[in-house]
Amino acid sequence: MPFEPDRKKQLRTIGHQLRPIVMISERGITEGISLELERALEDHELIKVKLALADPSARRELAVTLCEQHRAELVQAVGKVVLIFRAAKKPNPRLSNLLRPV
Repeated sequence: MPFEPDRKKQLRTIGHQLRPIVMISERGITEGISLELERALEDHELIKVKLALADPSARRELAVTLCEQHRAELVQAVGKVVLIFRAAKKPNPRLSNLLRPV
């Protein structure tokens, strides 16, 4: 479900200060990367992922695949970095990038 423009802007603002948690190389989404992404999305809800691929169309495809596999929403894609969001089942205020004070 696409975000409302105001919500998307709010998420992009929060995501601006974040650093990429996971880096995906030419090897693609391995089991270890998939597990780490699940953990990061459940803990932080809003994360940056660096896609170390040279081809822009391959990066777009990988970002879409990543979001589909992890039931997440693509918030923003700039260059080799994507910002993705998935609401946690039980958000932890100490870990969530949305609940933590700025």
